[in-house]
Amino acid sequence: MGGTPGIESLLGRIPYEEAAAYVRGRIPSPPGIALVLGSGLGDYSPLEGGLTFRAGEIPSYPRSTVSGHRGEAVFARIAGSDVLAFRGRIHLYECNDAATVLFPVALARALGARVMIVTNAAGGINRQFVPGDLMLITDQIDMTLHGEWIPAERTGPRRTYDAALCALAMEAALRLGVPLRRGVYASVKGPSYETAAEVEMLRRLGGDAVGMSTVKEASLAASLGMRVMGISCITNKAAGTGGGKLDHSEVTVVASTVKARFADLLTECIAGLGAQARGNNL
Repeated sequence: MGGTPGIESLLGRIPYEEAAAYVRGRIPSPPGIALVLGSGLGDYSPLEGGLTFRAGEIPSYPRSTVSGHRGEAVFARIAGSDVLAFRGRIHLYECNDAATVLFPVALARALGARVMIVTNAAGGINRQFVPGDLMLITDQIDMTLHGEWIPAERTGPRRTYDAALCALAMEAALRLGVPLRRGVYASVKGPSYETAAEVEMLRRLGGDAVGMSTVKEASLAASLGMRVMGISCITNKAAGTGGGKLDHSEVTVVASTVKARFADLLTECIAGLGAQARGNNL
């Protein structure tokens, strides 16, 4: 796996090689797409019947401690494409170690994935957003205040989220008639929810939604040459924007109410990616 010296140093701390060998020997073909399913979003029906790997089965695979994160990897063929989906993730606040958080990204890339779709549950900062909205992530703000360095591109500004994939997602949403917001995702370390003052700060910085994940995963995937798409499910209004007291059960409940729209959109995006890949091989 190529990259800058900084990336090689980071990857050297992630014990993904044995895990990749284990999974590679048990799946029929390399996955072209990796999919990370966030809080309450793991019940993605196209994965049913897929080849499932429990966290304890894959060598060195980290285990999630958060409700709504199953902690398993599933290989499935979806809309004509081979997909490796991670049902749940490890958050920085659980382990305080970016290498642990990034294990699935390194594993997926080692197995051959060229596209990473990251999803999450998020609080709405943008006052136009309401619980149940889906938001296409167009950019991100890393406010985790964690010192792990993931190099940017050597020339020009870094673009984490692939512009062509963003267009593909918007077109898929239009075909399905699924409303899809666009916005910037801001990440904090957690595990406590943000104060109203912190939410106002993030709003002034340009954030439209806030959560406790995704930015490190997306940054590493992009730095490894993967094309990245991100979708947030707005599960609550962030503090100070009109919502009441927040708790994690609210997040998972709202996420479950939009699972049909969410699943349809993901599947349509994967179908579009498959069509693109087949077209490029003509």
